[in-house]
Amino acid sequence: MAPSWIQILIVVVIALLLFGGRGRISSIMGDMAKGIGAFRKGLKDEEAKPVTKDEMVDITPKKDETKTSS
Repeated sequence: MAPSWIQILIVVVIALLLFGGRGRISSIMGDMAKGIGAFRKGLKDEEAKPVTKDEMVDITPKKDETKTSS
């Protein structure tokens, strides 16, 4: 079965989007690499500092002493 003209048109449009223009894929990959680099730099800027006992929050639920076991 031969592909219809609509299927061929869709393939041509996708090919033009991917490969058309001055290095569109390379510019997209370059932008993606810049984004990854900025993300890594942001992670390095936020260094983990040790937490002191004063900064800790106790989230342990309190025991309900009103209930008695039989």
